[in-house]
Amino acid sequence: MKKGIYLVLITAVISGLAGWFNKFGLAVVAKNAYQYTTLKNVVVALILSLIILTPWLWPKLKKLTKKDWGKLILIGLIGGSIPFLLFFKGLSLTSAVSASFIHKTLFIWVAILAWPILKEKISKLQFVALGILLFGNVIFEGFKGLSWGLAETLIFIATIFWAAETIIAKIILKDISALVLAWGRMFFGALFLIGFLVLTQNTAGLLILNYSQIGWLMLVSLLLIGYVITWYSALKKLPATVVTCVLVLASPLTTFLNSAFVTHKLVNQNIWGVVMILVGVLFFWIFKNLKACPEYSRGIKNSLKIKSLSRVQPRDCKIEN
Repeated sequence: MKKGIYLVLITAVISGLAGWFNKFGLAVVAKNAYQYTTLKNVVVALILSLIILTPWLWPKLKKLTKKDWGKLILIGLIGGSIPFLLFFKGLSLTSAVSASFIHKTLFIWVAILAWPILKEKISKLQFVALGILLFGNVIFEGFKGLSWGLAETLIFIATIFWAAETIIAKIILKDISALVLAWGRMFFGALFLIGFLVLTQNTAGLLILNYSQIGWLMLVSLLLIGYVITWYSALKKLPATVVTCVLVLASPLTTFLNSAFVTHKLVNQNIWGVVMILVGVLFFWIFKNLKACPEYSRGIKNSLKIKSLSRVQPRDCKIEN
């Protein structure tokens, strides 16, 4: 559980950085969003392929069944290609902050899907925590900054795709390692993206890059590699609802970077929004553990009566996975 939390915290940091850097990379690397996301994902796919072909990981690929390969192709389609096209097209039309905010509503859609499919039951207290988390996001973004158009619609649809991918990936990770799944997502996703560019006759000038463009491409690609590996690794260890809730912490990081280096302005609502986001994430985690471990919950309730919590042994508690 601790490793899972550390991994998703790293994912949130990487996501926050990527949300900010991608806005600049998109403007520098390629002439349109479709070429940009294809170039980036192809680089990631190539690097992950080099990693997966090492003697330590190659045997895992050889053990995959036809059904497993089908799962990897599915993840590549709904997680590694279609939503990327939608998201980066939307990002090219709006601000990094708005894109990050909409993407970080992922926890809502994952919670809705995880209940019936993954049987991750959410208590009333956890719903309160989700409400705090959402309200914190709204305050953080600022009511005046909330608008809706084509860009936001594309990013929202991409987020729904990634929510579905999260649920499917959680199921697949029971039998396939996180690194193999990350490779499958990016490798087959890259193939779909290349096919899209060819079909739409959008390959002109694709590989004509200067040193500055190559530098930006490598930066955002490395961030994406770190994101997908830590994301799947955390998802393998933690409930999908917990992982997506903690990921919301990426949104404040993107906004703080934007405030520090672009707008040079940070208002009080940003600070209060961060506080509420932190409270929402913390409450969701605490309520998750209280629900999963009744003995611990009773220990907390009786602590004012000076009943020792030492009676509650770790083996008595079964944390939900």
